[in-house]
Amino acid sequence: MTQAPPRLGNTRLVAVDGPSGAGKSTFAQNLAQELHVQLISTDHFATWDDPTTKWWHQLAEVLDELAAGNEATYRKTDWSQGFPRPGQGERTTIRPQGTIILEGFSSARKANTRTSLNIFVDHGDENLRLERAVKRDGEHQREHFIRWQQYERGWFAVDETRARADYVVTSS
Repeated sequence: MTQAPPRLGNTRLVAVDGPSGAGKSTFAQNLAQELHVQLISTDHFATWDDPTTKWWHQLAEVLDELAAGNEATYRKTDWSQGFPRPGQGERTTIRPQGTIILEGFSSARKANTRTSLNIFVDHGDENLRLERAVKRDGEHQREHFIRWQQYERGWFAVDETRARADYVVTSS
């Protein structure tokens, strides 16, 4: 990982992408702990109604600050009430450092030219992934996850995320 050139100023940005319920958050958290690095999640910005688009500029502003060698502060989307409230969650500060992990759906998108390394975490069984996500976030979120999975299938096909990944990790 340290062999990959930094593309975010002097920082290497490692994207950990993949479908919901595949295990990417757990993988990314474990990697961040092992490497002693900070982690940004696309869930800090996304909402059910906006999986990939309107919020990307907010994340890009954070990345711009880091690329310039500055700290970046943002407010997370608050998911505590079972529905997203963008910019209403806790304030988070990220500092430029050797490596930062960007975890979540669409983190390794083609348009993200700042990544040094793209990892795609997958588990081929969509039904199992759905049940994992529902178990994690609650039965009341099932319909959201069903729609989300439909969106993911289309997104990954068009974006070719898995095919462009430097590494593909298959979760159990």
